[in-house]
Amino acid sequence: MSGKMLKVAVTRKLPGEVEARLADLFDAQLRDSDEPLSPGALLAMAKDADVLAPTLGDRLDAEFFAGVGDRLRLIANFGAGVDHIDVKAANARGITVTNTPSVLAEDAADMAMALILAVPRRLVEGVRALESGAFEGWSPTWMLGRRVRGKKLGIIGLGRVGEAIARRARAFGISIHYHNRRPINPHVEEELEATYWESLDQMLARVDIVSVNCPHTPATYHLLSKRHLELMQPHAYVVNISRGEIIDENALADLIEQGRLAGAGLDVFEREQSPNPKLTRAPNVVLLPHMASATIESRLEMGERVIINIKMFADGHKPPDRIIPGLNQRVAPSPPIS
Repeated sequence: MSGKMLKVAVTRKLPGEVEARLADLFDAQLRDSDEPLSPGALLAMAKDADVLAPTLGDRLDAEFFAGVGDRLRLIANFGAGVDHIDVKAANARGITVTNTPSVLAEDAADMAMALILAVPRRLVEGVRALESGAFEGWSPTWMLGRRVRGKKLGIIGLGRVGEAIARRARAFGISIHYHNRRPINPHVEEELEATYWESLDQMLARVDIVSVNCPHTPATYHLLSKRHLELMQPHAYVVNISRGEIIDENALADLIEQGRLAGAGLDVFEREQSPNPKLTRAPNVVLLPHMASATIESRLEMGERVIINIKMFADGHKPPDRIIPGLNQRVAPSPPIS
């Protein structure tokens, strides 16, 4: 099937350059609105397309695939994470699922490093004090934070993003520790001077900052449970740019409120638009609106990956970024012990 004959339905408004390319290459159904579609509208759009290009806010579960009909052959996801897509159900219907890996790693790592610096150094607290008029001049004991040099960073899921964070952190004199299902390539581990912890419990008890970088899967839901969070030292911080569901958000908020954790930097939450009120009130918590990958460059590169996957599919080849259940999430750590 030629590209121009292929109907590609795009569920959200994308950057203009990406939409122009899609319209030039395919029979593209584009949207003027950035509002998520209702489940019914999403299903109706998918039934009338050969390719669906969804985003994170579009839930494609088993019920969706049971009712999608026989025309849809490819899900070309605009994004790296596919926890909103039931890939097994798609594959069972003969529908290929692709994503946009690699292009987000550097931008996401930049944001993680920004949070690693911002929370211990109390940057947002300082901005608020200045804006509210609480700043009355320099004082030797006011707004004291924690030095990051010499601290231990524990990375949960040392994949592409985790490795990019580790390289940045080393430049700040931070030592690297990590927990994966298995150790990474020995040459990379040596280059990063990284310490592998098979036991998540033991790593959490010894590091000063924890960075969550594993994918959200059934095995990683609440991986940082109340019990795991309680293993951390009272001066330790949590940073999460991955998925909110990986952390027990209520337990995290309670421990910070009780002074049993020093703070957190979060770009994602269990409920996307409704972070725990205790977190929004906490002065030692930096909250961002899911913007770790939000750069013009990354969005354009994501669009190009989507187009490449669709073009390869249209030309009768296997798309390069196919998601194969159990194979594409190699960096996910082992499930929690309890």
